[in-house]
Amino acid sequence: MSRETPFHILLVEDDSNDAVLLQRAFRRANVQCHVNVVTDGDEAIKYLSTNEPYADRQKFPFPSLVLLDLKLPRTPGLEVLAWLRRQAPALRDLPVIVLTSSRQTADIDQAYSLGAHSYMAKPEGNFEGLAEMVKGLDQAL
Repeated sequence: MSRETPFHILLVEDDSNDAVLLQRAFRRANVQCHVNVVTDGDEAIKYLSTNEPYADRQKFPFPSLVLLDLKLPRTPGLEVLAWLRRQAPALRDLPVIVLTSSRQTADIDQAYSLGAHSYMAKPEGNFEGLAEMVKGLDQAL
């Protein structure tokens, strides 16, 4: 998809293998975007709040989309989502897609009740499935 301005994604993912696979899936699907990765909920909040070490918006641009894992160290994904929705409109209205391995109904229900735009379960051990999922994300954006 061609965009007039660069599309920036904040990926909140503690598993470095999943983060690398997701970035490869974006390239494979030919999705034109820039992905910044943070590895826990505390870092996500710092990034979104423009707190150090993420104060430089040239280096750490405000995202157009957050891809949020739920099972994170320090501050869990659902708490990050709840925090986001309590902020000023620029943050509160930021699209968040939960991208996690959890398929638990309680997690899905809570994510939507906290304002997630979508909930996607990671395809387990299936890179092609991940690439197809990323294509779907690009078309939805």
